[in-house]
Amino acid sequence: MLHGFKTVRDTLDPLFATYYAIPVFAFYPLLIILLGLGDAPQIIIAFMLGVIAVIVNTLNGLDRVPRVLLKTARIVQMTPLETALRVTLPYAAPYVMTGVKFAVAYSLIGIIGSEFIMSSGGMGFEISFAYNNFDNATMYPLIVVILVISITINLLVGWWEKRILARRA
Repeated sequence: MLHGFKTVRDTLDPLFATYYAIPVFAFYPLLIILLGLGDAPQIIIAFMLGVIAVIVNTLNGLDRVPRVLLKTARIVQMTPLETALRVTLPYAAPYVMTGVKFAVAYSLIGIIGSEFIMSSGGMGFEISFAYNNFDNATMYPLIVVILVISITINLLVGWWEKRILARRA
């Protein structure tokens, strides 16, 4: 929808371009006040970090759909939904998937960082606790576990991307 409304898009583009310049973790105390201690502030921070990557990359992909494809869809009298499902989204799929990969990475950073800053549990808390107590034997294996989780998720998204692109071809 954002791609279709040029005025709204032009208004929000500067925000998207500078979004990551603002440390999202600065909102953590406000989120704790609004949502209390627990998982909700961490989930919101992860969402805030990930959603913009998907939006920006999706808009980038939609901007690159050749006009000839859209004109062809109109000529064969496709409905807007058919055009989206058969032309626009398949063409933009690589960009959307890149946004998903970024979102996964940013969301993991958001969750681990939130736990690191202010939490009483989770892997980020455990890493922070081990770091503060000079417990390298605990800290580094936890970091490796996070790396393995991140790599596994990225491999799954990459596999999903290959399946989508194979259907597109």
